[in-house]
Amino acid sequence: MSTTSYGPHDTVRLTVTQAIVKFLEVQQVERDGHSEPFFGGVLGIFGHGNCGGLGQALLEEAGKLRFIQGRNEQGMGDIAIGYAKMRNRLGAMAVTTSIGPGSANLVTAAGTATSNRLPLLLFPSDIFATRRTGSVLQQIEDERGTSTSTNDSLRSVSRFWERINRPEQLANALLGAMRTLTDPANTGAVTISLPQDVQAEAYDFPAALLAPRTWHVDRNRADVASLEAAAKAISKAEKPVIIAGGGVIYSDATEELKTFVEATGIPVGVTQSGKASLPFDHELAIGAIGSSGMKFANRVGNEADLVIGIGTRYTDFTSASNTLFQNPDATFVNINVFPFDAQKESAIPVVGDARESLKELTEKLKGWTVPADYRAHVAEVAQQQRDEVATLIAPEPGAKILSQTEVVGIVNEAAGPRDVVLNAAGSIPGDLHRLWKPGSPLGYGVEYGYSCMGYEIPAGLGMRIGDPSREIFTFIGDGSFLMYHQDVLTAIQEQEKIILLVVDNKGFGSINSLSVAVGSQGFETTFFHRGEDGRQDTSRPLEIDFAAILRGYGVTTYSVETADELREALDKAKAATEITAIYVPVDPVGRFGSEGFWEVATPEVSHIESSQKAHEVYMKGREQQRLYVEPATN
Repeated sequence: MSTTSYGPHDTVRLTVTQAIVKFLEVQQVERDGHSEPFFGGVLGIFGHGNCGGLGQALLEEAGKLRFIQGRNEQGMGDIAIGYAKMRNRLGAMAVTTSIGPGSANLVTAAGTATSNRLPLLLFPSDIFATRRTGSVLQQIEDERGTSTSTNDSLRSVSRFWERINRPEQLANALLGAMRTLTDPANTGAVTISLPQDVQAEAYDFPAALLAPRTWHVDRNRADVASLEAAAKAISKAEKPVIIAGGGVIYSDATEELKTFVEATGIPVGVTQSGKASLPFDHELAIGAIGSSGMKFANRVGNEADLVIGIGTRYTDFTSASNTLFQNPDATFVNINVFPFDAQKESAIPVVGDARESLKELTEKLKGWTVPADYRAHVAEVAQQQRDEVATLIAPEPGAKILSQTEVVGIVNEAAGPRDVVLNAAGSIPGDLHRLWKPGSPLGYGVEYGYSCMGYEIPAGLGMRIGDPSREIFTFIGDGSFLMYHQDVLTAIQEQEKIILLVVDNKGFGSINSLSVAVGSQGFETTFFHRGEDGRQDTSRPLEIDFAAILRGYGVTTYSVETADELREALDKAKAATEITAIYVPVDPVGRFGSEGFWEVATPEVSHIESSQKAHEVYMKGREQQRLYVEPATN
C-alpha cells in the first residue's frame, strides 16, 4: 500500500459517515502495475437509521461518488455483486440500509457474495449505541442483552464483520474492510454496522486515514516444494484431467491455462464459474463437468487417475456429490489461493495464484505430455460434446413451441465476442453450462455458488455498470421473475441497458423435474389455481401477463413464439439504447443427460410408490460415492 504522508497530529473534524464517504472516494486498487479507483459507487435506501447519517454525508459529497437509488436491499447487494464480478474483483460498490428489515434483507446478498468470493461492502444501520432512547422502531429486542441486533445475523455470511460503537473504532474497521475486500483468498461480504447515533457523531479523524491509498492485490507464489510435488504427481499420470473453476477467471489465467494444456495434452472440464476458462472450440476443451455437465466430460472424470483442480471449491455439482471420480487410484492436485480449498479431496495443495502457478508448472513439466493415445481420445471426446451441443440447440422437428435449449442457441448466435450471458437459478443454468459458447473470459456470468433466485436483473444491471461496452443478456425464469423484478425501474432510472429474456416454463420448472425425480410428483412446483379440495387444479393454469408487468414499468417488451420472432426481437434489443425485454414461452422438458449423480435425499419410509422407487435409485447412486481421505502420493 502507498499513502500520502501527513504529520502525526494532523486531523480533520468530520462525522463518522462523512469520514466513511471521503475514505471510499480515494481508495485505489492495483494489480500487475495497473491502478484504478476501487469503489464504483454507493447504493442506498434511506430510513430513520441512515438518512441523517450516510444520507447527509453523501449529499455533502454529491457528484464525487456515484449514488444509485435502490428498490430492495437484497437487489442493491446483487447490483454490487454483478459490478464486482464484471470488474473481476478489482472493483466493488458499497450498500447502505436503514435498521431492522432493511438490514435483514442484506443477508441473502451477503451469502451470495461470500459464496462466490466476490467483494461487497455493507453499511447496515444499527440501534443507538448510547441506548438513550430505549427500544427503537424496527429493533428486535433480545432479553439476554441489548448489544444484539438484526445485524448480528450478517456475521455468518460475512468475511469481515464490525460494529462501530465509538468513532475511534472507525479507522481500524475501514482498513480491515479494505484488507478483506482486496484479498484474493478471503474476499466476500464485509459488514460494518453503524448505530444511527454514531453515524452523526463528530470526531477529529487522522488526516492520513482520508488520504489516497492504493491496495496492491497480491499474486502469491506457491511453495516450491508443493510445486515440485505437484509436477511429480502429474508426470506419473496417464489419464489426468483439469477442472477449471472461477479462480482461473479471477486471476486472469486463461492464456496460461491454454499454454499449459497445449504443452501437456491434459483435457479441461469446466465448472459453472470456470465456464469461460478455455475457448469452447479448443481441441482439449471437453466441456461442462459434474451434475450439470455433459456425459462426455464426466466419463473422462470417471476414468481420471489424476485430477487437477484449478480455482474450484469442489461443490456437489462439480464432484457429482462425490461420485464423479471413480478411478480407485485417482489422486488430486489443487491450485488455489485459499488453503481451505486447496486441501480439499486430500490433494497435493498448491496454495498460490493460478496464473503464476500454471506458469511455474508449465516450466517444471517442460517436455512432458500425456500418452499420445490419451490425447487423441480426449480430443475425440471434445469433438463429440461440440457435436452434441449443436444437436441440442437445433430446432426440434415438429415442435409446437421453442425448446429452452433452442432459445439458448439463438441468443448465443446474437451475442458478440465480448458480450455477457447472465443467470442464477432454475433449469437455465444447466442449459447454459452445457450449451453456451462464451466469447471472452468475462463473457459468462452465471451465479451458481448460491444459485440465488432474483439475482438476475440487479446483477445484470451491476455488470452493465461495471463495463458499459458489453451487451448483457440476462436470462430469468418465470419463477425467479416473480420473486424479484423491480430493478428494471433502476435500469430505467440509471439509463443502464440490459437485454432481459423472460423464459416462461409455467412454474418452478427445475424443481418440478427434481421433485418428479425424487418421487414427490412435482408437488406444488407449477402455477395452477387452487381447487376446492385444497390441491392445485391442473386444468386451470395461472395466466400471468409478464409482458404487461414489464410494460407497466416502461420497458419496451417483445413477446415472441417462433425462432424468427426471437431473432428479430434480439436485433431490435441490440440496437436499442435502454433496457429491453423479450418474453418467450418454452417447452420445459430437458433434452440432455449428464450421467452425473446429485444427492437429494429421498424418504427411507413412504407409502407412495413413486417415492419408494425414487429411494431405490437414490441408494444406488449413493453406492458410487467416495470420500477422498487418502493423501495424494508424491
